[in-house]
Amino acid sequence: MEPAATPDLPTHGNQIVIRGARTHNLRNIDLEIPHDRLIVVTGPSGCGKSSLAIDTIFAEGQRQYIETLSIYARQFVNQLPRADLDSIEGLVPTLRVDQHGAVSGRRSTVGTVTGIHDFLRLMFARLGTMHCHQCGQPVRQQSAEKIVEWILQLAEGTRVMLLAPLVRARKGKHSEVFERIRRERLVRCRVDGQILDIDSLPELNARKVHTVEAVSDRIVVRSGGEARTAESLALALNLSGGIVNVAWQSRDDGDHWQERLFSTQHACPDCGISYPPVEPQIFSFNSPQGACPICEGLGSFEQFDSKLVFSHPERTLAGGAAAFWSELTSPQRKKWLADVAPLVKLAKISPEQPLQAWTASQRETFWRGTGDGSGGMNLILEKMTATATRAGLLSCLESLQVNSGCAACHGTRLRPESLAITIADTNIGQVAAMPVAAAARWLDGFQPEAELKEIAEPVARQLSGRLRFLLDAGLGYLTIDRPAESLSGGEFQRVRLAAAIGNDLTNCCFVLDEPSIGLHPRDNDRLIGTIRGLRDAGNTLIVVEHDPAIMEAADWLIDLGPGAGKNGGRICAAGTPDQIRSSSDSVTGRFLSGREKIPFPQQRRVAPLQPGDWITIENASGHNLKNVTTSFPAGLFSVVTGVSGSGKSTLVRDTLVPALLRRLGNVAPEPAPHDKISGGESLTRIVPVDQKPLGKNIRGCPATFSGVMDELRKLFAQTRQAKRLGFGPAHFSFNSSTGWCTECQGHGRRRISMNFLPDIFVTCESCHGARYNPQSLLCQFRGASIGDVLQMDIADAARHFSEIARIHRILLSMVEVGLGYLSLGQPTSTLSGGECQRLKLATELSMDATAATLYVLDEPTTGLHFEDVRRLIAVLQQLTSQGNTLIVIEHHLDVIRNGDWVIDLGPDGGENGGQVLAAGTPEQVAATPESVTGHWLKPLLNETQS
Repeated sequence: MEPAATPDLPTHGNQIVIRGARTHNLRNIDLEIPHDRLIVVTGPSGCGKSSLAIDTIFAEGQRQYIETLSIYARQFVNQLPRADLDSIEGLVPTLRVDQHGAVSGRRSTVGTVTGIHDFLRLMFARLGTMHCHQCGQPVRQQSAEKIVEWILQLAEGTRVMLLAPLVRARKGKHSEVFERIRRERLVRCRVDGQILDIDSLPELNARKVHTVEAVSDRIVVRSGGEARTAESLALALNLSGGIVNVAWQSRDDGDHWQERLFSTQHACPDCGISYPPVEPQIFSFNSPQGACPICEGLGSFEQFDSKLVFSHPERTLAGGAAAFWSELTSPQRKKWLADVAPLVKLAKISPEQPLQAWTASQRETFWRGTGDGSGGMNLILEKMTATATRAGLLSCLESLQVNSGCAACHGTRLRPESLAITIADTNIGQVAAMPVAAAARWLDGFQPEAELKEIAEPVARQLSGRLRFLLDAGLGYLTIDRPAESLSGGEFQRVRLAAAIGNDLTNCCFVLDEPSIGLHPRDNDRLIGTIRGLRDAGNTLIVVEHDPAIMEAADWLIDLGPGAGKNGGRICAAGTPDQIRSSSDSVTGRFLSGREKIPFPQQRRVAPLQPGDWITIENASGHNLKNVTTSFPAGLFSVVTGVSGSGKSTLVRDTLVPALLRRLGNVAPEPAPHDKISGGESLTRIVPVDQKPLGKNIRGCPATFSGVMDELRKLFAQTRQAKRLGFGPAHFSFNSSTGWCTECQGHGRRRISMNFLPDIFVTCESCHGARYNPQSLLCQFRGASIGDVLQMDIADAARHFSEIARIHRILLSMVEVGLGYLSLGQPTSTLSGGECQRLKLATELSMDATAATLYVLDEPTTGLHFEDVRRLIAVLQQLTSQGNTLIVIEHHLDVIRNGDWVIDLGPDGGENGGQVLAAGTPEQVAATPESVTGHWLKPLLNETQS
């Protein structure tokens, strides 16, 4: 979660007062927002909701907070630019809980984001029972006498160094530690593995991790040395609090030193292994003291899959057997063939042989090399990935990798010593692998010993609060060690909200961005109850939301609109839900009151009768699926629904889609376990349309992604002025040096680093934001240059090019899916997940219509208002009417009601899900008592029929 905010402006009563807000498309609005209330900001996509809640209220809260810090501290904080407004008063500390956090990455988990893992570490450190990780025996203390006895058992003449560990993997200069060593009159220490004289130490980098050990003595093992060894050992133990690191070097070892850690506190009586004191850090996979040494705390490896890499075994290497062959340029192909030539020779393979003719031994040698340090094909691919610069090649290479669990830690991420500490015969890795619901039950059943209750109770209370919120938010199916990057936007936001609630914050303003995303209607009441609990604790909640249940639960509704882009940014209505319902100016009010409704098909398409016209998946058992066998009708609009975690994505995205893609010869990950997929042989294309970001290219925009930019460049190259100047399409590309502005290189603005202030983006003084050089901007089509076109809204551009069929078709498809308010040149990095998905869908729609295509959409209503949902459903119905097959994962009841076929999974999430509760028309699902979705769908269908 991002901290922000405390104001230095006077309050205006018990409310936030905004005057003259003009951020993005906001139309100089004035607004008063009451404190200590649940405020919902709603309106059509692109109307300015996020501009008001996030880019104005939160941004100003964060800016005001940061301005209270020292100038030095500001350079280390990610600062937002000043919002465009006249004034804002009455702000309290402001926190943003959105769908896109800064804590993504392979090391972030549900446990680390919520703080659950921190309290588990503390719990196991203070209450756990230590066992030897080799023999499993309880670990006991070692005496100094036993340590001396062990040292003197070494071969005579062995050199021994006694080291007192004083700093273990901590940042800092540690000047006080070195001063302490001097006071003990010791002359040497070991810093980061290097023996140094105490009087000639280099200054340590305070930002790096260091390990410091005092050398208490250097001795040679010989008879009669007991007294000196005991005295030096006592000094080392006294310095380090009972720990000593014994390093020894025998006469036959040369320069090689061996080491062993001893402790007067913890040691295995059978194996003789000593263990360091149990501290929370040894349970952290982000610390070298706790992380598994093999996977370094990641729990898994990304490895290339040979079956994915060589997707065309009927071909030769030079004939395109590799899946990435089409992404290589001619020079790259020659280089790759030269790189693999030694492996071909090593495996005794004929270059003219197709891969399917190779023996198993030849494949193994070619893939892994000799095993003596010379790598095989997998090493070549890793180097290719590290040096790839073209987005297409990099994306292809990444798609050929699979996630393989670490065999050493079995995915727990921790070293064996950490996993050997248990509570109630359970280690921390086993608790982290539990779903939240199971972990809550484990915690409830934990009964500490009487003398430990005082320590256990505060930790258990903190853990219980966070686990309970996740349960109330419908996330009981998530495991604590689930990677944060694998969560959906809605899941991630509710996980972050759990962290805020666990900290018992009061008198704050929370800004939430659609927390209901991915949430089944069944779980809405629990989420609303949690949000109200935050409000009742004395907080203000500003929620950007489209869900009618959350709107109805609001204390105050702000409806922006009436349209999107330049047609939005105004306050249509503000007040209680009852006042909004009765407002004639509010589009939202008309839907809430029932004066407007999303249409419902009067006659459904009939499911096919022939078995071959159904796509059947048999015994799918990936993740929590319980050997699911179900069928999707070809040529119909199917909806897969169910509560969060019931197995929808596993069934469709992880099993069905990759299996069908592979059947058509496309590159795809290994499908989740299943027996077989039959039917659907008439399908010619599989198009997954998800919410993933549209690449990492900072120059990307709707014009480039949709392909309309290519058509625009061709069109401008045909203008009279372009022909006179001899310009071709490259002169109208802001990615080309022949067309871009030489000052900003096609960005339209320049970034100026301010160090102690937020970085400033200033419009390029040369091209004035147009991105192109003056010569390219001379060429115009109907009075607009290529730079002017990129600044147009997509809807305006569609009108401008209405007579250019190939351009108008692409632009019109984007307007039809509700993206007409975006500018053609808007960076794709600024688009929401829902906007990304609709842009992908629009791009598909703009292509020449081909029937027998399977479109798979994952919650396409994300971020959509009632009016936008109505438009989206019309597009989906149109796609189906053209003979295509649609499978949509969705919770929105209006989308489910408009489907031809519904498959409902459940009855719950995680271990209690993964079953098909009902399959049939919406009416049949609504009539099934076991269907969770049917319970919510039935009143809506009855209302329509009445």
